[in-house]
Amino acid sequence: MVFDEPTLRKLEQLTLVADQVRVGVMKGDRRSRKRGSSVEFADYRNYVRGDDLRRLDWNVYARLERPFIKLLEEEEDLAVHLVVDASASMDWPKDELADPETHKLTYALRLAGALGHVALSGGDRLNAALLIARRHSSGDGLQSWGPVRGAQNSMRLFHFLEQARPAGLTNLDVSLRNYAMRGGRPGLLFLLSDMLSAGYRDGLSALQARGYEFVLLHVLSPDELDPPLAGDLKLVDVESGAEAEISLDASTLDAYRRRLAEWQGEIARFCSARGAHYVPVVTGEPWERLVLQTFRRRGIVT
Repeated sequence: MVFDEPTLRKLEQLTLVADQVRVGVMKGDRRSRKRGSSVEFADYRNYVRGDDLRRLDWNVYARLERPFIKLLEEEEDLAVHLVVDASASMDWPKDELADPETHKLTYALRLAGALGHVALSGGDRLNAALLIARRHSSGDGLQSWGPVRGAQNSMRLFHFLEQARPAGLTNLDVSLRNYAMRGGRPGLLFLLSDMLSAGYRDGLSALQARGYEFVLLHVLSPDELDPPLAGDLKLVDVESGAEAEISLDASTLDAYRRRLAEWQGEIARFCSARGAHYVPVVTGEPWERLVLQTFRRRGIVT
């Protein structure tokens, strides 16, 4: 995984945005919405009996003859979690002639690397995990790395992500429930997946119940959105091996596109109802534009 120096510098100017920063064990570079005891001014409020007089703004009192307490911003570190689906369905497209930039897992790993570098450069506490087939793991469907802090760990993160090899069938509900229990301190979690799983609601709900804020990056390739196919075909599920024979014509393609839109809409509504970001990601789009423009516009980074 290679990022050139100008790209890394651009990423280092960004900050990940969380609705409510989770308090860590050490102060970071991040500004929280929670009022605390740092030196950064945030606001005023009326003095009430028992307030620390050292926080009284005597200049304002002299002008207005009313006592006001200075509210300050607390600097906290944020726990950031990158969870990448590495199941067999992410190994697409398989055609050697296809543009490698449209490969779902390759794209997702690069995007995770970029987000990880943003987190590490901002002083956040980073964890990363690959959702893998259970037969290749200790049994929980997770391959984890971290937690670490500091931009000096970005190369280690990139190396970890490069080891991902798509294989087998993963169950998002099971894997995410496991992560909710074992992923460490809750924080801002990015899930990068094509969502081709038997379920996702229970897993995402378990994360939220544990205190995670999640951003769902739904990764699909251009030919999954608009299949360049026609005629009599045999479809093979790359994860389960199940087969189905179909005759693909214009009406069938229209029905496919409608079902796809309904499916994405259903996931979007699920996320919206929980205050989570849902971002459809098409691998044909340059990932830099996604991070630097789309994520900024959506309030995921600033």
